[in-house]
Amino acid sequence: MLDYSALAALAAVIRAGSFEAAARALFVTPSAVSQRIRLLEEKIGCALVVRGQPCLPTPAGRRLCQHVEHVRLLEHQLQDSVPGLALDAAERVALPIAVNADSLATWLAPALAAFGAAQPVLIEVAVDDQDHTGEWLRTGAVMAAVTGTARAAAGCNSRALGAMRYLAAASPALIARYFADGVDGASLARAPSLLFNTKDELQARWAHGVCGRAVELPRHVLPSSEAFVTAALAGMGWAMHAQQLIAAHLADGTLVELVPGSHLDVPLYWHSARAASTLLDGLSQTIVNAANAALLPP
Repeated sequence: MLDYSALAALAAVIRAGSFEAAARALFVTPSAVSQRIRLLEEKIGCALVVRGQPCLPTPAGRRLCQHVEHVRLLEHQLQDSVPGLALDAAERVALPIAVNADSLATWLAPALAAFGAAQPVLIEVAVDDQDHTGEWLRTGAVMAAVTGTARAAAGCNSRALGAMRYLAAASPALIARYFADGVDGASLARAPSLLFNTKDELQARWAHGVCGRAVELPRHVLPSSEAFVTAALAGMGWAMHAQQLIAAHLADGTLVELVPGSHLDVPLYWHSARAASTLLDGLSQTIVNAANAALLPP
């Protein structure tokens, strides 16, 4: 049997980032937290925490943290069916999820906020490209994810959410400077573009579709959906923007599509662990409802 007081200490260290903060959360001394984790590491036979600022889990430590959160979900579910069960009503259950930045900046944040305000949970959001968030779920780092892949990992469910529409847009000044004679491979190879991070392929995909070939794009790197819009308005570069983020700027002419009608629609899916939990099911339904209201139909 696993020592659940030690597992709770491990989860607290990873969530809080340090042994001292975990000790305060658990109302014990830092040495007690350290001893519990040391004994757990001896029993498991490997390191579970990478000591640092902050402390991070090893792959085995991440799996054990995920196990703890699943147990807490099951306990919450059990309390629903056995009202007399004495559990700490004030304890919140961690629900780690991974999402793409554009969803978080548009339709997803209000849904998460409403759910987090109403339910006994602590939502932990990791941000990554939609083509890579599924990896967070496969490694056990999160319990659910908004992804760009229809096929879910083993032990997970997949539901289509809809599609986000992206438009290639820039300021009128940048278009006049680089695209006065039209958009082609030569002009795209000269004009600066914006890149969210090295995983971001939207600009390259759009350029390939317009030109019929790959184009080497000069680029600024800005890991923020809102910064993309700010930079585009200032004439720093062109980029693929979520339509919801720039609709007002397109309407007032402060941003202009490079090639009208040449949008990219990116399908999104909700993957969640198959845990018998009303909390996780409730979060999933909240996400699906928000997507139905904001995204293009699946």
